[in-house]
Amino acid sequence: MTRPQNPDRGQPWLVADIGGTNARFGWVDGREGGAITRVSTLPTAEHADIAAAVRAYLAQVASELGDRWQPPQRAAFAVATAVAGDWIEFTNSSWQFSARQLQLDLRLRSLQVLNDFEALALALPRLSAGQYRAHERVPDATGTLAVVGPGTGLGVAGVTRARDGSWVALAGEGGHCTLSAFNDFESALLQHVRSEFEHVSAERLLSGIGMPVLHRAVARVMGCTAGTLTTEQIVEAGLARTDDVCDRTLDAFCALLGGFCGNVVLTLGARGGLFIGGGIVPRLGERFFSSSFRDRFEAKGRFSGYLQAVPSAVIVDTMVALDGAVAAIERLAE
Repeated sequence: MTRPQNPDRGQPWLVADIGGTNARFGWVDGREGGAITRVSTLPTAEHADIAAAVRAYLAQVASELGDRWQPPQRAAFAVATAVAGDWIEFTNSSWQFSARQLQLDLRLRSLQVLNDFEALALALPRLSAGQYRAHERVPDATGTLAVVGPGTGLGVAGVTRARDGSWVALAGEGGHCTLSAFNDFESALLQHVRSEFEHVSAERLLSGIGMPVLHRAVARVMGCTAGTLTTEQIVEAGLARTDDVCDRTLDAFCALLGGFCGNVVLTLGARGGLFIGGGIVPRLGERFFSSSFRDRFEAKGRFSGYLQAVPSAVIVDTMVALDGAVAAIERLAE
């Protein structure tokens, strides 16, 4: 990846990628060449709020640096929720905060709060080959790129190149778009899910919180009785092929994700490529690459040729959003 540069004359920056389960922090110190260092992951459940987690991380860095410690001057937090003003409420966590008050409390020169997938999108042009695994062709960092990420929730974003050569993120909440069926099996799945939920969004099935819902629906369509399993248990049993329902759940997950990602690429005009982020797909490994994901991604009738020309890749570096947070600071600090 292209390493970030810190124009603030050696003053440190603080970056974070905060999801529903974990908060990942990183340190950018101009004296260390502008690289993101001292990356640490803190479980959100172990801290009362974001301020407590930030202070715990800063205390850790201060202890490590000793006499070389300086408080950060700027910060950028990528958060797993919609950002539309000063007050931030997480979608899949109890955390909430005022950005202005947090900036004052931390005595920051600037604090930027952006959607986590907006940050991930900003990081896409910086990716190096070791940070992702492509399907047959490598995405091209030109034009418009899309990213879809099944993690705790389902994030969707894009990034496009402006006339001046800079990259502009396209933030949104596409994971909450209504999920559609491609065949009779998927229609039956959605029918069962609609008996539980008024609205069946893509996130309702294609995420960490959604995998158990998908598993229940698959069991019902198969006429099986399935126990209550966590996403981790479903993935583990599905990969090992020790449970037919879990095995079929992973097949359905990959197929539905492929169809949804094709919709995202068509909507954004993301001919430069599609990236899959989040924590679930990298765990599927070869199972994902041999799945029906690409077939369903391309299955768009008259626009199948359009999708066939769009490369796709899986992001395997879980810290990529921190690079996007740095990119956000760089734009402000220039």
